[in-house]
Amino acid sequence: MYLISACLVGIDCKYSGGNNLNPKIVKLLEEKKVILVCPEQLGGLTTPRLPSEIVYDEDGNKKVVNIEGQDVTKEFFKGAEETLKIAKLMGAKVAILKAKSPSCGKGKVYDGQFRHVLVDGNGITTDLLEKNGIKVYTEEDDIDF
Repeated sequence: MYLISACLVGIDCKYSGGNNLNPKIVKLLEEKKVILVCPEQLGGLTTPRLPSEIVYDEDGNKKVVNIEGQDVTKEFFKGAEETLKIAKLMGAKVAILKAKSPSCGKGKVYDGQFRHVLVDGNGITTDLLEKNGIKVYTEEDDIDF
């Protein structure tokens, strides 16, 4: 059972209202059992929505703000929790999520300055899934799906 970012299979849930259709992931969808999720929607954010990036507060804790400076941390953490509930309910042990996303990114995310600069780090959902034993990949990983 795979947990997959819904935008990767053509669902229009990306912040811009579009998707990140990836033929390799669609092929997986045709061949395996999958669960589609959009943590940002599960957290109560609309589609479309303003782009958001991870920043750190003065104590070093992750926060998420949109391009207008509004704090959307609560929605991102709620979406991560809801995604984890779904993964546990369905017995998913592997997730394939959207690279660089403040929810789903793994290894690299944008720097919080909205200037398209990547820094080391994970998205909010990726961190929570990994802390709960779910292996996370992105569509950019060279793995045999």
